[in-house]
Amino acid sequence: MRRTVTVLVYSDDVNTREQVRLAAGRRVAADVPPLEYVECATLPAVLEALEAGGIDACVLDGEAVPAGGMGVCRQIKDEIFDCPPVLVLIGRPQDAWLATWSRAEAAIPHPIDPAALAEALAGLLRGRLPSVA
Repeated sequence: MRRTVTVLVYSDDVNTREQVRLAAGRRVAADVPPLEYVECATLPAVLEALEAGGIDACVLDGEAVPAGGMGVCRQIKDEIFDCPPVLVLIGRPQDAWLATWSRAEAAIPHPIDPAALAEALAGLLRGRLPSVA
């Protein structure tokens, strides 16, 4: 089993990035390696981190400005080879269809529910890493 997995967290709001880190914690499930985080506040930083490699999953803030997480998701799905799975934080449950449009593998609404975030993130990581299945 891998020692750690890396999760990219994108939001222009430092508080949202912190909420994701605190809600997910160091471990989202017993069968998933501990998490390390790469925080990005801008679209160029997201693209640079993904192009560098080593990202196992992304959590994107759908409410980020000027580049919202759903638009960022759609862009990275088009531009990044073997793009990691994406969880989008949506403003309202009714926005789930936009997450589908963005090609995100999962979506949870704000405010962040730690149990929902951990469950969704663990599912994405299990699907990405055969060693944790």
